[in-house]
Amino acid sequence: MLNRLFLDIKKYYQYSMASAKAKLKAEVANSYLNWLWWILDPLCFMLIYTIVFGYVFNSKESYFCIFIFIGISMWDFMNKTLVSSVKSVKLNKAVVSRAYFPKYILILIKVWINGFKMLISFGVVGVMMIIFRVPVSWNILYFIPILLTLGLFTFGCACFLLHYGVYVEDLSNVLNVVLRFVFYATGIFYNVSTRIPKFGELLNKINPMAFLISAMRQGLLYGQRPDLGILAAWFGFSLLLALAGIRKIYKAENSYVKAI
Repeated sequence: MLNRLFLDIKKYYQYSMASAKAKLKAEVANSYLNWLWWILDPLCFMLIYTIVFGYVFNSKESYFCIFIFIGISMWDFMNKTLVSSVKSVKLNKAVVSRAYFPKYILILIKVWINGFKMLISFGVVGVMMIIFRVPVSWNILYFIPILLTLGLFTFGCACFLLHYGVYVEDLSNVLNVVLRFVFYATGIFYNVSTRIPKFGELLNKINPMAFLISAMRQGLLYGQRPDLGILAAWFGFSLLLALAGIRKIYKAENSYVKAI
């Protein structure tokens, strides 16, 4: 399977990138603010959460605006990729039924699109760190393995959602409920470890999004090294999850056209 995977990615990489660029251009074609919406959207949510939790609930987190912005940027990447993956085969029925390509390429396109938006958001994070004079250490370099783990984990989950989304009509509704719960358990606007009595540390380790967001904040904002053992464990799990998801699609993708 690995040999087929490498050959397929090499063969369809250019197609996935070209498709992602075309969709990004189409997304802003009829908008007055164009790509600025990709910055304004997380900024608006950051301002709302900063006012509600920073002032109304008097949060004590340092650099609270950036703290929230990091969480929103990473969450949006995962959330938008997973939500779009459920119906990706059905929404691309015309293409899927006419030509063969590995169906996980549809997810890869979404990863490029949402990953590009996330990188723009992290560019804003960099500007905010300069404005707020956040001290920078070498631990900022953990930014790279954390994002790689996030991308692999999201891709792996999306592969399974793509597969079961072909057969389960209500999966998108179930996913929305699950993601809403996970959102509040992830610590987008609070510190999971300190805000949840007794179980905060454990939840921060077993919830991959909570851990990755916390690790990113540790490296960028507080000059701390994330727990490398847990990061390596989640990276390994995410890699296995992605490979299992791809294998699932390879075995079943010939039946997708009949199902839709």
